Amino acid sequence: MAKISASVYTSHVPAIGAAIDNGVTDEAYWQPLFKGYEYSKEWIKENMPDVVLLVYNDHATAFDSNFIPTFAMLTGEEFKPADEGWGPRPVPNVKGHPELASHLAQSLILDEFDLTVVNSVDVDHGLTVPLSLMFGQPEHWPVKVIPIAVNVVLYPVPTGNRCYALGKALKKAVETFDDDLNIQIWGTGGMSHQLQGPRAGLINKEFDNNFLDKLASEPEELARTPHLDYVRLAGSEGIELVMWLVARGAMDDNVIQKHRFYHVPASNTAVGHVILENGKQTEEL
Repeated sequence: MAKISASVYTSHVPAIGAAIDNGVTDEAYWQPLFKGYEYSKEWIKENMPDVVLLVYNDHATAFDSNFIPTFAMLTGEEFKPADEGWGPRPVPNVKGHPELASHLAQSLILDEFDLTVVNSVDVDHGLTVPLSLMFGQPEHWPVKVIPIAVNVVLYPVPTGNRCYALGKALKKAVETFDDDLNIQIWGTGGMSHQLQGPRAGLINKEFDNNFLDKLASEPEELARTPHLDYVRLAGSEGIELVMWLVARGAMDDNVIQKHRFYHVPASNTAVGHVILENGKQTEEL
């Protein structure tokens, strides 16, 4: 059967993608950030999955205020990089896994998650930046990707508890798929940041590191964090962290933290990154 072996958590700051695309990752400003992903690039080479379930949010590119699903499963064969106003990122198209995606959608809907099924859509930096951070600049992405979109843009957005429960339902769905697939689930977005208003540029290191402290060992406590705490303490866009709870919910209760990284700032955002594994403890690379 299919099995989730690991989860990856990372911010998806658009400026990170621009730094990669424009070849400025060695500049003094960016060096500390990209150094935090050096371990991750080696780790993924040794732990290459067949499929990545990538939990992300669309930034008013594919969805807008006229139509924005709470949860959407993207079931298509291929997804192109979106034009977010300055042209599409020069990265490969994302190859999907329609058979597995359709199975997951059916399982989740029968598990009473009112999921939107989307076949054709372009994907923005929320999805492509994490792929670039982990895989660099390949000619083709080395894994198939099933994008799972979560609304964290237009209120009401789902609770952390609902996202955590979605992760558990995804784990159950994966394990009822007959093919022998090694699957990872990635949670993206965050950490603390606010992009507009009087508090634009807000970063809360204490909030962020408390979240990172509890991600592996106390995820149920994180899942109970109310929306107001995210907004007040982590900024209006800090709510993106509920997407990390989808990925954490899909993992075993007891996990091994392989890597943790935190950096301020990248653009006007705090960047967090964690790798968790199910199974036996191994040494870091």
